[in-house]
Amino acid sequence: MKWFGAALILLCSTLYGLEQAKKLRDRPQQIRQLRVALQALEAEMLYGQTPLAQASENIAKQLEGAIGDMFACFAANLRARKQTAMDAWREALEAVWEETALKSGEREVLHQFGATLGTMDRSQQQKQLKLAQTHLEREELEAKETQLRYEKMAKTLGVLAGLLLVILFV
Repeated sequence: MKWFGAALILLCSTLYGLEQAKKLRDRPQQIRQLRVALQALEAEMLYGQTPLAQASENIAKQLEGAIGDMFACFAANLRARKQTAMDAWREALEAVWEETALKSGEREVLHQFGATLGTMDRSQQQKQLKLAQTHLEREELEAKETQLRYEKMAKTLGVLAGLLLVILFV
């Protein structure tokens, strides 16, 4: 029974380390998806003159995972017509936030961007899209550096912490 408990502790701590490493790996990918989504949104809104709800639906179909879900939720909120674009954006962001690997820096950029949605003319909206993309590019570089620095360490620490707990308890 002792060995079963030791194996369980080791397994759980290893899985925790792997989960933390996965979050570090997923963060730059999700930021990249956001940047691509904002570029697509810019093209749809400014050049295709597509309504915001339809543009968001189109983007959601192109993306997978939490970012695609966020744009799908945003489009559904806009279609319901019960709230402003800013409120629909914030609600969609909050609905999927826990599913993402994003941090507070990206959240702030997305909240600031959402505050400008639907409140400006085309040229000002384009400037806001470019500004958000620039901020996300900076966040992506920082996320890649963090991933390179800490991903392997998170995996190793998960295993080592489990071994330490097993040694202490056995």
